[in-house]
Amino acid sequence: MKQSSVKRAGGSSYCHVAALLAALACTGCAVGPDFQRPAAPAVDSYTRAPLPAIKTSAAAKVERQWWTAFGAPALNALVERAFQHNPSIASAQAALRQAQESTAAQWGSYFPTIQAGYAPSRQKNAVGTISPTLTSGAPLYTLHTAQLSISYAPDVFGLNRRTVESLAAQEETQRYQLQATYLTLASNVVAAAIQQAALGAQIHATEAVIAAATQSLAALHRQAELGFASGLDVAAQETALAQAQQSLPPLLKQLEQTRNLLAVLTGSFPSQGGLDDIALETLQLPSTLPVSLPSQLVDQRPDVRAAEAQMHAASAQVGVAVANRLPQLSISALYGGSATQFSKMFADDNKFWGLTGNVTQTVFDFGALLHRKRAADAGLDQAAAQYRSVVLGAFQNVADTLYALDADAQSLSASVAAEVAARKTLDMTQQQLALGFVNPLALLNAEQAYQQASIARIQAQATRYTDTAALFQALGGGWEAE
Repeated sequence: MKQSSVKRAGGSSYCHVAALLAALACTGCAVGPDFQRPAAPAVDSYTRAPLPAIKTSAAAKVERQWWTAFGAPALNALVERAFQHNPSIASAQAALRQAQESTAAQWGSYFPTIQAGYAPSRQKNAVGTISPTLTSGAPLYTLHTAQLSISYAPDVFGLNRRTVESLAAQEETQRYQLQATYLTLASNVVAAAIQQAALGAQIHATEAVIAAATQSLAALHRQAELGFASGLDVAAQETALAQAQQSLPPLLKQLEQTRNLLAVLTGSFPSQGGLDDIALETLQLPSTLPVSLPSQLVDQRPDVRAAEAQMHAASAQVGVAVANRLPQLSISALYGGSATQFSKMFADDNKFWGLTGNVTQTVFDFGALLHRKRAADAGLDQAAAQYRSVVLGAFQNVADTLYALDADAQSLSASVAAEVAARKTLDMTQQQLALGFVNPLALLNAEQAYQQASIARIQAQATRYTDTAALFQALGGGWEAE
């Protein structure tokens, strides 16, 4: 440690010291690595081969309010309500404010710290034992002392700059995590709303099948009374009706649970309700899916940008660890006055001042600072590996949803065709049964086939809607356009 103290009139010496340290602060460099953004992955496609069943466009852009592409005002209202009332948004916003204030607090280290103090004291000297404190020789007195102190640590080697850089990167992480919270919440609301609509449609279809099966059973009872149907036919139809009725309660249970989920996502208690159900037929699919270029994905995904910011923070921490091993400089100045009367504290003979420059260098610490540097290096390696993992996961998300949508398109087309055919078969069977041309068991089989085809079509349609929402989420949800 080297310390110098100057207390001379004229002040030329301490002016030279202050000027020297100020020059060092201005010309110093920030030690440690300068962060460089990772290059975008050198891939030109998300899938191994083109997917002909879906229509995509790299020129189209994911809109910030991507959920409006489904064309359902009720769905838009649900998402906006969730943004306003879901506590996860408030939590993420508070985390961002906390990070912003931490960064702002560290910025204060660039400037001197000024403190003012006033200390009155009542004292009495031991008479005859020690020399008087006051020039008057009075043993009992009141001493008033006021002083102004200024301290400053020049950032010669960039310790504060790297600390601010790390905190600013952590602030960016929180900002991206807030955007990810918005995106995740919107995706969860859309998925729950689609599930609610699909369950409502399945319940309606099941109720229609139950009604048709009830009518068929009544007709069979009449035919049995006339001798045109056997007891076996009636029992088979009763079994079919019971099976259809048995499938309804699980659907009703899922519907109520989905309503509870939507209530919580929108910041309400399940008992409060007040949310209108969305009909499946009010939803529509976008004609073209806006699939961005693979090189742009790392800029569009908030989780990827958050991982990048964490990597930036880890890089800055390496600079902090390096700077801590170098000399630390500080300057402090003191000016004040002391007197037995408050009004005379700053009289000419009662003033005092001081200027101190300080340089410290750790000579031996059993390798503590070295190991902290190595720990920071390992932290940077970890952050880089985590970033690559997040990028790979992002590309997998997009590829998975594209393959799913391709399969969904084919499945939905086949399901629609199967439902249309099953409906025709059921209508013809009902007509032929009324004319007595077919066995009642044929109607039973036609009813069961139509029920299965109708529910399969509804499930296929809902799956395609859900996977479309998943694609918007996988592409980043358009948050970068905000």
